[in-house]
Amino acid sequence: MKERLLKYLFSNQLMALLFIAFSTAMAFGTFIESWYSTDTAKIWVYNAWWFELILVLFMANFFGNIFKYRLLRKEKWAILMIHLSFILIIFGAFVTRYFGYEGVMPIREGATESVFLSEKTYLTVYVEGEIDGVPKRKTLEKDFLFSEYVDNDFIWENEFNGQPFSIGFSDYKEDVTEQLVLDDQGERYLKIVESSSGSRHDHYLKEGEVANIHNIIFTLNNPIKGAINIRSEGGLHFITTPFDGSYLRMADQQSGNVQENVEEPLQLRSLYNLKGFQFVIPEPPLRGNFDWIKSEDGTGEGQDALQLQLSTNGIQQSLTVVGGKGLVNNMKKINLGGLDFYIKYGSKKLALPFAIQLNDFIAEKYPGTEKSYASFMSKITVQEETPFDYDIFMNHVLDHKGYRFFQASFDPDEKGTVLSVNHDFWGTWITYVGYILLYLSMMGIFFIGKTRFKDLSKALEKIKQKKKALATIALMLFTVVLNGQSHDHDPNGGFNFDSLVNANTIDVNHAKKFGSLVIQDLGGRMKPANTFSSELLRKVSKSDRYGELNADQVLMSIVESPALWYNVPIIYLKRGNDSLRKIVDVDEKQKYTSLLSFFDNQGNYKISSQLEGSYRAAVPNQFQKDFIEVDKRVNLLYSALEGKVLRIFPIPNEPNNKWVSYPELAEADFKGKDSLYVHNILPLYFNALKLAREDGDYAQADNLLESIEGYQKKFGATVMPSADKIEAEILYNNYDVFKKLFSWYLYAGLILFILLMVKIFRGGKILDLSIKLFKGAIFLLFVVHTAGLVARWFISGHAPWSDAYESMIYVAWATLFFGLVFGRKSDLTMAATAFVSSMILMIAHWNWMDPSIANLQPVLDSYWLMIHVAVIVGSYGPFALSMIIGVVALLLISIAGKKKRKKIELNVKELTIINELSLTVGLIMLTIGNFLGGMWANESWGRYWGWDPKETWALISILIYAFVIHMRFVPGLRGAWTFNFMSIVAFASILMTYFGVNFYLVGLHSYASGDKIITPSFVYYAAVIVALLGALSYWRYQKVFKS
Repeated sequence: MKERLLKYLFSNQLMALLFIAFSTAMAFGTFIESWYSTDTAKIWVYNAWWFELILVLFMANFFGNIFKYRLLRKEKWAILMIHLSFILIIFGAFVTRYFGYEGVMPIREGATESVFLSEKTYLTVYVEGEIDGVPKRKTLEKDFLFSEYVDNDFIWENEFNGQPFSIGFSDYKEDVTEQLVLDDQGERYLKIVESSSGSRHDHYLKEGEVANIHNIIFTLNNPIKGAINIRSEGGLHFITTPFDGSYLRMADQQSGNVQENVEEPLQLRSLYNLKGFQFVIPEPPLRGNFDWIKSEDGTGEGQDALQLQLSTNGIQQSLTVVGGKGLVNNMKKINLGGLDFYIKYGSKKLALPFAIQLNDFIAEKYPGTEKSYASFMSKITVQEETPFDYDIFMNHVLDHKGYRFFQASFDPDEKGTVLSVNHDFWGTWITYVGYILLYLSMMGIFFIGKTRFKDLSKALEKIKQKKKALATIALMLFTVVLNGQSHDHDPNGGFNFDSLVNANTIDVNHAKKFGSLVIQDLGGRMKPANTFSSELLRKVSKSDRYGELNADQVLMSIVESPALWYNVPIIYLKRGNDSLRKIVDVDEKQKYTSLLSFFDNQGNYKISSQLEGSYRAAVPNQFQKDFIEVDKRVNLLYSALEGKVLRIFPIPNEPNNKWVSYPELAEADFKGKDSLYVHNILPLYFNALKLAREDGDYAQADNLLESIEGYQKKFGATVMPSADKIEAEILYNNYDVFKKLFSWYLYAGLILFILLMVKIFRGGKILDLSIKLFKGAIFLLFVVHTAGLVARWFISGHAPWSDAYESMIYVAWATLFFGLVFGRKSDLTMAATAFVSSMILMIAHWNWMDPSIANLQPVLDSYWLMIHVAVIVGSYGPFALSMIIGVVALLLISIAGKKKRKKIELNVKELTIINELSLTVGLIMLTIGNFLGGMWANESWGRYWGWDPKETWALISILIYAFVIHMRFVPGLRGAWTFNFMSIVAFASILMTYFGVNFYLVGLHSYASGDKIITPSFVYYAAVIVALLGALSYWRYQKVFKS
C-alpha cells in the first residue's frame, strides 16, 4: 500500500492532475476577486487548506521525480535545478505566509513613529473581573479574514475564574457608516449638512444636547446664549442665531436675511450663511437610533462592522464593533454576567526596534498638472543609537534590521506619507534563491548538458535531410478576405466649403515650423503641436489629410478660423448606423459630417439622450458603442476649436512649470512685459499670416513664430524636449509606421505563403528567387518595425511596452523575431508569423487602444520595466508562433491521404518539432519574466507575490504550457495531433493573461478596468473554428496515420 501510494505521489498522472487543478483553482480565484472582493478570493481559494495541499503535493511530486528520472546525473543538472527551484519557491511562499508580516506606517511631516499597523486584522478581547477581590484580566486575540460574501462562522468558548463565556460571529458588513435608522421609539435628532473642508459632512444634533461644528455651537430645544438655537414644537421649527446672516432656498432660489438674536421660522432645504459658515438643514427633527449601515456611495473610509454574539451565565447580548485594515479604534465596553468585556477589531500596532521621523514629503507632478504625479518621496531620519537620513521613493526602499520600507501612498494634502512595511527576511531569501536557480536552469536548457531542447534541434536537422529526398508538402486551402476602407471622401458633404478652407491654407513649409512648436498637454507631457494635429485628424476623420491639407495646415486653419470648421464635414461616421445619421440629419450614405450638425437651433446636443443610455450600459451594444465613439470625435474637435489645447505659453517662475493657452491667459498670473507679450503675440501672428497669404512672404510670420519659441525657451527650458526629440517625434507622426506595417506584413506574408504552396507542385529558379525576395521583404519590414520601436523609446524616454498599445506592437515584434529565428529551418513558419504579426498590429489599432505617447506612471519608472515587461511580453511572440504552427499542422493532417502520407507526416513532424522548440522558448521567457515581476513587486511595494490577476494568470499560463510539454510522459496524451491541438488551445491562456486581465478583471495591471469593453465576436468564431478543425484533423489523424 505504501509503495503504491508513493508511486502515485511521484507519478506523471498526479502531476498532470495537479497542473489542471491548480490552474483551475487560480482561474476561479481571479474571477471571484473581480465579482466579489480580494478577501473573498483569499478565503475561498488562496488561503484555503486544499489550495495549500496542492502546493505540498507539487513539492512532493517534484522531489520524487528527481530520483525517478535520475536527475542527479551531471548531464541532467539543468532539469534538476528547475525542480529544485520550484521546491524552494513554494517552500519560501510557506515561510512568508506563516512567519512573515507586513503593514502600513502613516507619518505626518515632523512626526516620529516607532510602530506600524498590521496588514492582518485582529479581534482583540479583554475580559476583566475580580478573583479573590483582586482585579484580573484575560486577553484573547486572533487574526481573522472576513468577507461579507462568505460564511464567517466562528465561536470562542472560554472561562474566567470558572465562569464560562462565549463570543461568536453574528454578521459582517464591509464599508459602513454610522447613520440614523428611523424608529418611532427613538430619540429625536436634527441633521445638519456642511462642507467646510471641501467635502460633504453630515452631523446629527440630539434633542437637548449641544454640538460643536467647526467652533460654532448648535442646540436643539436647549437654548444657550451665543449658540445657534433650533426650536421644534408642534410641527413648527424656528431658528435663533447670534449672528446676522442670509439664506438661499434651493427649491425656488428665494433668498432672505437672518437677524441677530431674532427667532425666525427655520427654512428647511435652504443654504444658510452665518458669519462665513454655510450649512443646510434638509429635514425636520426625526426619531431614530444610530446603527452601522453599509455605505451606498463608498464613504465608509475602510470601516467594516463586525457583529458579535456574547453569552455568559445564561445571558446573551449582541455587540457591533467597527474597524478594518489600517485602522486602530478604541475598545468597546460591555458588562455581561458580572464580567467586563472590552472588544476591538482592526489592525494591530506592531513595534519597531527603531523610530522613523518624516522630515519632508515631496510630491513631484508632471509639468502643468495638479494631480498627475511624476514621483513621490519621503525624506526621513532613522532614529536609533546612530541616526541617519534616507530618501524613500518608488523603487527605492529602506532595508534596515530585517524591515523593508516602501513608498505606498500619501495624504491628500501632501503633508504626510504612508509607508508600506514588510518583515520577511527568510521567506524572501529562500524564494530569491529559488528564482536564481530557476534562471540558471533555464539558461542551461539552451546551452548546457543533454536537454530536450538540444534533442529537438538535432531531430529537426534529420528531418530536413529526409525532406531533401522527398517531394515536399501537400496542398492547403487558405483563404483570406481583407476588407479595407479607402478615405477618398468628398469633404464637403453636399456643401462646398473647399473654397473657404483653401482660402485660409497656410504654406506647407510654414505649417511645418508651426508643427514644431512645443505644447503642454493635459497630462503634463511636452510635445510638438504636430503630435496633436496628427492625432486630431486621425481620430476625428480617420485620415492623415483633409483634401490637400496636411495635419499641421488643418490645425493652423482651425486655430485661425474656428468658426469655419464648425461647418466643415470632417467628423467620420461609421457606416451601418443609420439611426445616428437620422438623428444628426445627414444622408444615409454620407461618411462625414460637421460639428454643427450635432446641435439643434437652440444649441442642444442632438445625441445626448442616446449617450446617457450608452454610457450607463454595463455592456454597450454595437449601436451604443457607435454613439460613444462619435461623441469622442465631437469632443476632440471641439477642444481644438476652443484653442485651449495649444498651451504654448509657460508661466514665468511657476513652481510646477505650468503652460497655458491663449484663452487661459486671464487665469494666469502674467505681469508687466510678459503679460503684454502673451496677450498680443498671437493676434500679431495671425495678422502676419493673413498678409503672408496675400503676398506669399512668410518672413514676418516666421519671425513671430521664432519669437514664441524664444519665449518658451526663456521660461520653460527645464521641461522642453530637445530639438532632436521634437524632430524625431514629428517624423514618427508623419510615417505612422505601425499602422502601415499591418497591411505590409499581411501582403508579404500571404504572397510568400502562396509562393510556397505553388512550389509544392512546380519548382523553378524564378519561383525560388521570388521566395527569397519576399523573405527579404519580411526581414526589411522587421527592421522597420524595430526602428519604429527604437524611435518611440527615444521620444518617450522609456521602454516602449508600458501600456496596452505599446505592449501590442512589442508582441507583434517579438512574434516576428522568433518567426525569423525559426524561419531559417522552415519558410512556412516565417510566412505564418508575418500573418500573425499583421493581425496583432490590426488589433493594436482598434478604437479601444490609444496609440498616443503618454507620461510614465511612477511605479513604472524603473529599470525593471525594461527587464520584466520585455521578457514576459516578449514570450507572447513564441506562443503565438506555436499557435499558428499548430493550426498549419492540423490543416496538413486534415488534407492528408494515404498516397501523400509520408510527405505530410514528415512535414507535420518538422512543424511539431519547431512548435515544441518555440513553445519551450516561450515557456522559459514567461517563467523568468513572471518571477522577475515578483522581484520587481518586492522592490516596489514589499510583496513578491500578492495574487494580482495579472501575475496569477501568467502563472496559470506557465502551468498550462508546462502541462503541454509534459504530455509526452502521460500515456494517452502522446502524439503529434494532441501536441499541436493543445498548442492552439493553450494560447487561450495567453489571451486571457493579456486581454482578459488588462480589460476585464481588476488589479494593478488592469489598464482598462472600468472601461465598457465586450468580447469581440471573432473570439467566439475562433473557438468554433478551432473545435471544428480539431474534430476534422483528429478524424483524419486516426484514419490516415493510426490505421
